[in-house]
Amino acid sequence: MPGEPPEQPSLAAAEPGELDGRTLAGYRLEHVLGRGGMAVVYRAEDLRLGRTVAVKLLAPELARNETFRKRFVRESHIAASLDHPNIVPVYDAGEVEGVLYLAMRYVRGRDLRALLDREGPLTGAQTVRIAVQVASALDAAHARELVHRDVKPGNVLIAEGTDPDHPEHAYLTDFGLTKKSLSLTGLTSVGQFVGTLDYVAPEQISGKPVDGRCDVYSLGCVVFEMLTGGPPYLRDDDLALLWAHLNDPPPDVRERRADLPAGVGAVLERAMAKRPEARYGSCLEFVAELRAAVGEGRAVRGAFREGPSREGRPPLPPAWAWPVFDP
Repeated sequence: MPGEPPEQPSLAAAEPGELDGRTLAGYRLEHVLGRGGMAVVYRAEDLRLGRTVAVKLLAPELARNETFRKRFVRESHIAASLDHPNIVPVYDAGEVEGVLYLAMRYVRGRDLRALLDREGPLTGAQTVRIAVQVASALDAAHARELVHRDVKPGNVLIAEGTDPDHPEHAYLTDFGLTKKSLSLTGLTSVGQFVGTLDYVAPEQISGKPVDGRCDVYSLGCVVFEMLTGGPPYLRDDDLALLWAHLNDPPPDVRERRADLPAGVGAVLERAMAKRPEARYGSCLEFVAELRAAVGEGRAVRGAFREGPSREGRPPLPPAWAWPVFDP
């Protein structure tokens, strides 16, 4: 009929830009923040509470797989229960019009990928500051038997810190697509590989069961990139890259950055060991050794626990006061 608004495409069939302004499950989608092979993320308004959130819409084919749908719902509930200052909180999860979605805190800042692309290699001090926050988040997840399996610069959000001693606040995101460690394999039940090739652990590639030590490996690769500006293995194609993760020894970080202390290479070599049992037992153990090697000295253990102020500094702000991600 003349004058009637054009019919909107179905959610499952719509291109990302076509959903701007649509309201789904109580969230008004504003614009696309980012996209990947399995999902697209929107800035959105929570119409019930009047707050800005990030809404992730998963690829429609994932909702059609009953096994994936059940796993998504179960693990989203676990992810929502993670209460940690360096984990992006999950507010809501569900299915609308045949598409699975997650609603999360909107973090105002940029991700580590953008930071590295703009600034190149980071200082040792900044690398340690970011790494210890990511490590603390990962160990908290591992304590709940959640393994991230896709630790990469794009999943680390960097917001403004609280004071000159803490100039950046790092958040780890994308826990909604993880799997419980007691039942993990390198392939998802819908036949899609979980993990990014520049940072993927050998046991994920070979399809073996994985635990938190696969995140130690990936964090080691991310730290290598923070220090050098590039991932550890530089290969011409994906097959060669997979082969390198499986078979080639970890590269010497000082060959790309000679000003680093000698001990840094040994720490990264252990973090990126081919066999999980040869790596550090936890992410914070790895970062504690990294901090000592870099010369940052201060102990890592307990650095982000709530409690009385240390060295006369005020305590961290409450969770509701933390900043929120705008690329």
